[in-house]
Order: sequence, then C-alpha cells, then structure tokens
Amino acid sequence: MSTGSAASRRLGLGSSTFGREIDQAAAFVLLDHAVARGLTFLDTAALYSAGSSERIVGAWLASRRPAAGEIFLATKIYPPFTAADMTAALDASLARLGVDSVDLLYLHKWDAAAATAGAVQTLDGFVRRGQVRALGASNFTAEQLAAVWNLQQSLGTARFTFLQNNHNLAVREADAAVCAFSAAHGIEVVTYSPLGAGFLSGKHRAAVQPGTRFDVSPGHRDIYFTPLGWQRLDALERIARRFEVPQTLLAQAWVMHHPGIDRVIVGGRNPAHIEQALAALAFDMPAAFAELSAT
Repeated sequence: MSTGSAASRRLGLGSSTFGREIDQAAAFVLLDHAVARGLTFLDTAALYSAGSSERIVGAWLASRRPAAGEIFLATKIYPPFTAADMTAALDASLARLGVDSVDLLYLHKWDAAAATAGAVQTLDGFVRRGQVRALGASNFTAEQLAAVWNLQQSLGTARFTFLQNNHNLAVREADAAVCAFSAAHGIEVVTYSPLGAGFLSGKHRAAVQPGTRFDVSPGHRDIYFTPLGWQRLDALERIARRFEVPQTLLAQAWVMHHPGIDRVIVGGRNPAHIEQALAALAFDMPAAFAELSAT
C-alpha cells in the first residue's frame, strides 16, 4: 500500500486556516502539496473566515481544474436551519466555491431545528436536485445524531452518512456512543483537530503564541485550557518521553489509529504539517496508544 493510497482513505485536508492564519498564496501551496500526497478529501465551511476559506478553495479549484472525481469536496452550513436560510446558505457556499455541487454538505453544529421535517426535507431537496451528493452532521452528540437520522428514516429522505466531530487527546467527542451509532447505521466518522489546534504540542504552556489559532480565535482557549486538558497534555508529554517519541507524532497517531474513526481531517500552514500527518499515519505503537486512551 502506498502512502498516497492510505492517505486518500484515512486523511483529509481542513481549510480553517485559510484566510485567517495563512493567505491565498500559502493556501495554494498547501493544497497542491496535500493533493500530490494523496489528501484529496477537502474540507471547508461557510463559517471559516467569514467565507474566505471557501473563496480560496474555489479559486484553487478554478486555477488547478482537477479531473472529475479527483477531489472530494465537503462544506458546512450554520444555523438557522429553516428552509429559506439553508437554501440561501448552500447557494452562497456554491457561489464562493465556484461549483454547481459539492460531494458532502454538513450541518455545522447542532440546533433543535435540525430535527424537524422542514430541515430534513430541505436537505433531501438538495440531494434530489444534484447540489449535494451526501449529507453529514458536525459537532453532534450520539443522541442528537440519532434524533435527525431516525426522522430522516421515518420520512424516507436522504440520511446522514457522515459525522464530523472534534476528537483528540484533550477533547474527545467521537465517543463510544457516537462511534457505535455510526457503525450500526453506515455513517463514516470523521474527526478534526488531531493536535487540538496546536494545544497538544505544548507550545502554549507559558503563553499563547502570536499568530496561532488560540491567538487569532481566542474562543478556542475555553475548549482546551481546562483542568482536564492540561492533565491530558501532562500525560502525553510523560508517555512520549518514556517511549522516546515526539509528542506531536504520538498525539496525531493516537487519533489516526483510534477504533471507530474512519478519517481524520488535518490542517496546517505549510507542507511540513502535511508531512507530519503522513508520518503519524504510518506510525503505530499500540502500548503507548493504550496508555493514552486511559488518561
């Protein structure tokens, strides 16, 4: 098995840094390198940099003109989830991306309106019109996922076939319940932030580093700078030292080899971050993974 073929099945490239932490030129370099190395699952969202991420991805698609089927393109729409708002959001995303359709559309976060007939029928309409080929949920619990999926099934509409949640050593939202429901219902589990937006590198221990996610988007601090987050970072550093492996490699590899997870979205600012992810994909140390899982 080549690294490229493994990457195409197990990794995707996230674009939350585009237009916020890196400009279009740097994003093009990252996209070119990622696709050359087999990361052809491209993940963006309307929310990222107020649409700038989608515009940059769209500009790259227009410039590079990949062959049909070469790229799997996913984006996300944010609440409110009324028919009119969802339709306007999808139309705006397609316009920014410069495409007529996307391979995958996620609901970006839970909202009670997601579990209504109007919302699921609107999503079904997107699929029937050929604007969207697959549907997914992002940042949903197992209970929330089940509420929508069961309604979709009862109404005979297109169902969720993807779930994307935050999952890493510090924050674990692809939990056993999520993975069990997904496995039972043919839903691919996708995770993001394998390094916790850089938290698991340990570089923010003394102070938040300028220009990083925690600097430009301070809300991330509330997610990671918690007693449990610091406790798990301590454990990662301790276990990495004992096994004599880099902690960033170990943290990413733990996610990539985690049971129940089908694909991991990795991001970055330069090609070195793609190479770091590929090294983690190839790395396997079950004893260390087991210790980390127990933290």
